[in-house]
Amino acid sequence: MSRQVNLPNAITTLRVILAPLVAALLLQPRASARLVAGIVFLVAALSDLVDGALARRRGEITDFGKLVDPIADKLLLVATLVPFWILTNNQPELGGLPIFGGIPLWTLIVFFGREIFITILRTRTARQGTVVPAMPIGKYKALAQSVFSGSMIAWLAFRTAEIEHGWSGGFAKFWEGLNGWFTTISLIVALVLTVASLVVYVGAFRTISRESAA
Repeated sequence: MSRQVNLPNAITTLRVILAPLVAALLLQPRASARLVAGIVFLVAALSDLVDGALARRRGEITDFGKLVDPIADKLLLVATLVPFWILTNNQPELGGLPIFGGIPLWTLIVFFGREIFITILRTRTARQGTVVPAMPIGKYKALAQSVFSGSMIAWLAFRTAEIEHGWSGGFAKFWEGLNGWFTTISLIVALVLTVASLVVYVGAFRTISRESAA
């Protein structure tokens, strides 16, 4: 029992709990709520860096952690991307990102499609008794997505504050440009790494399938 209820598993469980909280806060029409969403998201994202390292260091790797950790990551992705799309498309004044404007639906299809497809392939190879380990490009992809999500939350909080308080001065314009372009660039990087990681993983799965059939 002591092995099941351990610190790494508790941190992973916390991330599962925080994901819907982030979504709920983002959907609140107040800058303060969206600022809190950013703080909660930061805690959740950092926990993803901590739980796995702790589990390996403490020798507390469990089946629970192996199962729930990727679920928690996907929940956090959904909890940010779906509100981003809803808010920037239903309230165009919250958009205004360079190049993209709002968050287009096709970006969600790319992000979610990759996760669904890789999950299906992992399940198939697992049934064959083979586990495909995490690859560096997958970790870079996850990091890029987290950077984009954090920057996008900051963008939504700032845009909401602009509307609430009527900010229009020089600093507001400077920050809008800086945050806007950083968010756009981080989204592009995340999309590129998402597609690239899909290609790399599909190649790895094909190699494993050929070796299994030989």
